[in-house]
Amino acid sequence: MSSKQGGKMKPLKQPKSNKKEYDEHDLANIQKKKEEEKALKELKAKAQQKGSFGGSGLKKSGKK
Repeated sequence: MSSKQGGKMKPLKQPKSNKKEYDEHDLANIQKKKEEEKALKELKAKAQQKGSFGGSGLKKSGKK
């Protein structure tokens, strides 16, 4: 038996970082981003209910 190990060795685990402290400006930006994501989700839900735009589907050429 050889003393070498096959493959890559796993890196040592990094200690978990402490939670960051946010100031008022950062908190405002985070809140704004959450609101934008919520609005996008609502718009996507509405778009899925309506179906495809135009309703014509795939365009077909006149050739046969």
